[in-house]
Amino acid sequence: MSMGREKGKVYIVGAGPGDPDLITVKAVKCLELADVILYDRLVNPVLLQHGRMEADFIYCGKAPGNHCVPQDAIHQLMVEEALAGKKVVRLKGGDPFVFGRGGEEADVLVQYGIEFEIVPGITSGIAAPAYAGIPVTHRELGRSFAVVTGHCVSGKPENIRWEYLAHGVDTLAIYMGIKNLPYICNQLLSCGKNPQTPIAVIEQGTTGYQRTVAGTLETIVEVVKREQIANPAIIVIGEVVKLSEKLSWFPEKVYESASRM
Repeated sequence: MSMGREKGKVYIVGAGPGDPDLITVKAVKCLELADVILYDRLVNPVLLQHGRMEADFIYCGKAPGNHCVPQDAIHQLMVEEALAGKKVVRLKGGDPFVFGRGGEEADVLVQYGIEFEIVPGITSGIAAPAYAGIPVTHRELGRSFAVVTGHCVSGKPENIRWEYLAHGVDTLAIYMGIKNLPYICNQLLSCGKNPQTPIAVIEQGTTGYQRTVAGTLETIVEVVKREQIANPAIIVIGEVVKLSEKLSWFPEKVYESASRM
């Protein structure tokens, strides 16, 4: 009796926030054994060098408003390659379970009975502020923080309970929020957040192209427009932003003193 082909395994791997040195040891080990590597747009290309020369490298990048490979097609690729008996690495920027759709991909693998592992990665909402000298928590200035999406399927993050975030959390790290920054600031202001609350926006955090600008809830939209800050960027809101001027340590590509607090 012929035996069926043994299923492969999928590793859903976080690549970290951009600096290739911030990838984990376990993530590198996964890349070294992979037969197939499905990688995203925000993955530093240098990391692909950890893969074997004979591995298949498949780009699955998605830019805002332009999905090169639809999510359903990524699911199909993972399933097909794993059912063919291959070791598959799904390489995602940051952490796969922090706005990375890793939960959706794992759910599909469960449906097909495919073995998988989740390999966490350093998320940009913590790493980018750290490279800009902003601790997301601080014993005096920030004893709680939240990670928030700045973009939803419908566009604006309208279903978020901004009133609770405005008054119940000291520090907010907002992902994918540049396009909706005016809306986010207006929501927080309408919920009674202090207009002088400090905000920093960190473009391409942890990379050689990092730029940080700062302002307040009242001024940051104009600062971001003037400095032409673009995605990918992390928005940090809270008193901890004030520490950036003193604790900033990473050499940024462009440093505009007039844009910093």
